[in-house]
Amino acid sequence: MTISSAMNTRKHLRRASLRAAFTLVEVMIAVMIVGLLTMIAVPNVKKFMETGKYNAVLANLKAIELAKTTWQNENRKPDTAEPSTDELAPYFQGGKFPSSVMGETYNIGNCTDAARPTATTPSKIRNIEAGGQITLDDK
Repeated sequence: MTISSAMNTRKHLRRASLRAAFTLVEVMIAVMIVGLLTMIAVPNVKKFMETGKYNAVLANLKAIELAKTTWQNENRKPDTAEPSTDELAPYFQGGKFPSSVMGETYNIGNCTDAARPTATTPSKIRNIEAGGQITLDDK
């Protein structure tokens, strides 16, 4: 290899490395795009999490309603009977009454069709203010 060909190779490598580097403008554009994507993604993640919690509460209410009906039928209880969480626990997986999803309190009610279970929320979720009720009719 001659000296001139070695120098040409070095120049070529130097140019290639310069072309591989990002300019300050390109870096700033990339940072701005990442920032914008973050601003868009965060509210969506919060909304998805809120929807997931809300749906989990509704699923618990449906399970409570089914357990209450089963308890009433198996124990031949009148419509005025109101089961406790301990009485309903055996009707759930693991023998435990559903745990709270977001700190809500479940209100079982009596066995009449009109007394569907509800959940009292500790904080605002969807259009329901803190202290409000989530019901199976909300869907």
